[in-house]
Amino acid sequence: MAEDKSNFMSRSFEAVESFLVTAERIASFCASVGDVNPLYLDAAAATAGPYGGIIAPPAFVASFRYVDNVLEQIPAFSHGGLMAGIDIELDAPIRAGDSIRVSSRVKETYEKTGRTGTMKFVVIRSTLTNQKGEVVAHVDHRMMNRV
Repeated sequence: MAEDKSNFMSRSFEAVESFLVTAERIASFCASVGDVNPLYLDAAAATAGPYGGIIAPPAFVASFRYVDNVLEQIPAFSHGGLMAGIDIELDAPIRAGDSIRVSSRVKETYEKTGRTGTMKFVVIRSTLTNQKGEVVAHVDHRMMNRV
């Protein structure tokens, strides 16, 4: 099933609003995953640590979604799909007080045939940038849908 990729493969989609990272949001994330590292939770310990303040744990970047309207541009995924994996590349720590902007693009599409039939995959690459314009992470969300 060929799909015209020219309309979405080169486009970048920007989130409407940025996400304000707070110490409370970091603490809530840590509580949900059972992480008790003082660099993420204790202001005094974090200030004395290597980053000079509270930072988010690396897995925190997985809580950022791709820009919502990306999948709408791909006919096979216009009604969603199943999460098939996530890959994370960290570039800089996310700190309490950061304002994170997300931009997303379709990185690749491919098909695989398994014992239950053909599956179509799309990889959405999201770039997370802080208020200083520094890229803090790249997150690849892999989505699957049956053809």
